[in-house]
Amino acid sequence: MKVVLAGYGTRGDTEPFAAVGRELLRRGHEVCLAVAPNMVGFVELAGLAAVPFGPESLASRRNRMIHDPASAALDEREYLSWAMEEWGTTLTALAKGADLIVTGRIEQGLAANVAEYYSIPQAALHFFPGAHSRLSGWVGDIAEQAQGAQRRALGLPDATGHWTRFLEIQAYDALCFPQLAAEWADGDGWRPFVGALTLELPTEADDEVLSWIAAGTPPIYFGFGSGVWLQNAAQTFGLISVACARLGERALICSGASDFTDAPHSDQVKVVGAVNHAAVFPACRAVVHQGGAGTTAAGMRAGIPTLILWHPINDQRIWAEAVTRLKVGSGRAFSVSNLGSLVADLRSILDPQCITRAREAAAQMKNPAQSVASAADLLEDAVRPRRVDV
Repeated sequence: MKVVLAGYGTRGDTEPFAAVGRELLRRGHEVCLAVAPNMVGFVELAGLAAVPFGPESLASRRNRMIHDPASAALDEREYLSWAMEEWGTTLTALAKGADLIVTGRIEQGLAANVAEYYSIPQAALHFFPGAHSRLSGWVGDIAEQAQGAQRRALGLPDATGHWTRFLEIQAYDALCFPQLAAEWADGDGWRPFVGALTLELPTEADDEVLSWIAAGTPPIYFGFGSGVWLQNAAQTFGLISVACARLGERALICSGASDFTDAPHSDQVKVVGAVNHAAVFPACRAVVHQGGAGTTAAGMRAGIPTLILWHPINDQRIWAEAVTRLKVGSGRAFSVSNLGSLVADLRSILDPQCITRAREAAAQMKNPAQSVASAADLLEDAVRPRRVDV
């Protein structure tokens, strides 16, 4: 079968699609992957062909605007409207002759139009829970306008206002949201939980980092992700260094999109650009990060405590609340974090009870291979009924 996978955003949004795409390709299916322009190279490193999907990601644009505010010619509403128009055009072109179209949450309304136009099934990958399929707030308003314009362009009738159920794969563990999992268990299986989807790609820094870790005590990992740019990396570096020194801990800092170029390296603090979480996290004492779904899952799978210093975007606070609820860590808004709170939060997650609970939770998490295989099975099943009838 031919599957179109389209996911817009930074690495955390792109990697799950690449992971499923690679598994489908291994099974002999034709895979067409569309991602944000700055993610095409990353997908190609995973052995997949990719095409640009819309303009640069909103997170990348925000980071660029911080460096160069004068470059912001459009506000975010105008930018998202433009992006959705581009997504709709790309999805329509790619889905011609396809058996299935798979997108993320924000693109799934556009995908529904395309699926209707070509009479093919659709599916979605969700990286955090949502009460319903529709988007809310100003994002939802823009999405509704873009979807209406797309329907008119495709010659489809006006939308009825009722949405049709389709496969919404929950790419995270039911363990993290037990009440929701129980509620959705009666939903005819259209919202299955498969666990986090990851490629577990090695990086050039892995061997060096693991050697550094082996030369001393296990460090605390600090990571800020590809979608977060710190305006004052030097101040953050100093905060981490002092906090860890007070606790007698070493620190491994993964800079992500932030610039830690001038940060000094030492036996106690090491700075790298990126690491393979699956390889490095099990060798660490704890993880501190911004709260991306993939990084949260990697820390939990490694069986080590988590501290999430969240930013008020996307799902970061949701994951901070989840790790706190599970007693495998805690969360705090990055904006109100300071030296005193960081020291206290690190002491809290390094408590033996939290460490024990993190190990117990890890044993209940789905492993990466199982998660990817389950997602691929579900996508194959979504197409099978239609292919049998032809």
